[in-house]
Amino acid sequence: MKPYYEGWYLKQQQGDDLLAVIPGRAQDHAFVQVITPRYSAYVPFPLSEYRLGACMQVGDSLFSRDGMDLQVSTPEVELEGHLRYADLTPLRSDIMGPFAFLPMETKHTVFSMRHEVQGLVTLNGTVHRFDDGVGYMEGDHGHSFPQGYTWIQSVDLPCDASVMLAVATIPLGPLHFIGCIGIVALAGREYRFATYRGVRIVQADRQAVEVRQGPLRLRVEVPETRGHKLQAPTQGSMRRLIHESPAVPAHFTFACKGKTLLDAESPHTSFEFVEA
Repeated sequence: MKPYYEGWYLKQQQGDDLLAVIPGRAQDHAFVQVITPRYSAYVPFPLSEYRLGACMQVGDSLFSRDGMDLQVSTPEVELEGHLRYADLTPLRSDIMGPFAFLPMETKHTVFSMRHEVQGLVTLNGTVHRFDDGVGYMEGDHGHSFPQGYTWIQSVDLPCDASVMLAVATIPLGPLHFIGCIGIVALAGREYRFATYRGVRIVQADRQAVEVRQGPLRLRVEVPETRGHKLQAPTQGSMRRLIHESPAVPAHFTFACKGKTLLDAESPHTSFEFVEA
């Protein structure tokens, strides 16, 4: 069997409260990973306790585009609750574009750029209540995360905007190139940045990412990072350690044809920067 992993990233936020849950499977086990601004934990499960169909099941927990039912109990992690999603915002087409047909080390899916979240989750005695929350949902599958990459996501923006931006070193046979995918969902419209659409990467480092594509320009400044250790896939095994900053300040500037459509601060931006 070829090395393989699959994971979903389900993020919900209300005010200063943010909770992200990552269910999935690796080559030899399943897992549930949970992240808050102050805490992260990784819980492994036997691979026999993983199912994927209309929903994903890991142990006694269920995950779908309708929400999640959480039931995790270990000496280190007590996680339980129910969240329901409504009014999802899927993309018009696969974010991978033509690259979806190539043998890449990982492929990305955006299930919803922004949606409503209702429910309650208790994590180690702390209650996370989402009476009027917003959420974001994506997924990855393949065998390894890119060697080096930057990933940014925020639903904490005015006008019900949501932004996802990723820049990564992509191997393709004997060659390597810097690839980019990104979405600005704003005022009912989808603005897409992608290598297959001719995007130009102006800057991509720990402090800022800027991309330009025809009349579109997006710049995200991240002056401060404070990350948790997360486990990530390499050759189907979740043995790689990366860092994610789940809720840090960032400044977003998005313009189209010289007109600024978004110029806003987000104090709760999710950010990963992994050097190659």
